[in-house]
Amino acid sequence: MHVSSGAEAKLKQAGEILASIVGDTSVPRNIRRVANEARETLLEENKEPSVRAAFAASMLDEVSNDPNMPMHTRTTIW
Repeated sequence: MHVSSGAEAKLKQAGEILASIVGDTSVPRNIRRVANEARETLLEENKEPSVRAAFAASMLDEVSNDPNMPMHTRTTIW
């Protein structure tokens, strides 16, 4: 099946945004861990882009309700 390069580019861009969250030491460690897992999921090329995006979104949705998440990080994830 042919994968759209536009979809891959968007997943890569989302991965870069998540990498910035992972590198932000003001973000609690558990949130950075989930952001890194979501980033790794987005970059797995052996799965369909829609599956990767849905799985990463689900992971981030769960952690976005964490009361310890800084507001700027929550806004970035949304």
